[in-house]
Amino acid sequence: MKTYIRHTVILGLLTVLGSSCTEKIEPKPLTYTQLLTGTEKKAWVLSSLTIIDQKDPFDLAGNQVLDPCELDDQFVFYANEEKKMEYTNGSTKCRTAEPEILITDVWQLTNANATLEMGIPRIFGGVKLPFIVKTLTDNSMVLEYYFGDIDASYRFKFTSSSK
Repeated sequence: MKTYIRHTVILGLLTVLGSSCTEKIEPKPLTYTQLLTGTEKKAWVLSSLTIIDQKDPFDLAGNQVLDPCELDDQFVFYANEEKKMEYTNGSTKCRTAEPEILITDVWQLTNANATLEMGIPRIFGGVKLPFIVKTLTDNSMVLEYYFGDIDASYRFKFTSSSK
């Protein structure tokens, strides 16, 4: 019985000493949202558009969709509780009196069905639409909007212009 008690006490002391010396490593994985927003904010530029009509893709470069003054405009997604989004003017303005920030809104990302709700001002007039997130990496994002009634979709490719 003495041996059993002694072994239990020694095992208990070793357990306490062993656990007090180890440092807990808590990894912080990059979340899906952080790919969109970075740690504080992240800017994206529309680089191309694919129109898929009746399953027949038709690619357009950004300069075929937007005016030259719109090519450097940025979608800035903030990593704050409000989920703020700004559509900002690039260095080339379409009109000299245009403000730096053209639209301020909010974004909504739903991981369950990979949907990003946002507006694309120059194409849809800023109306918020539910875009399906086809791909989202650190420097590339592809969003698609489906027109169910006509069996067509618009696929937008964005490139990150900041980190």
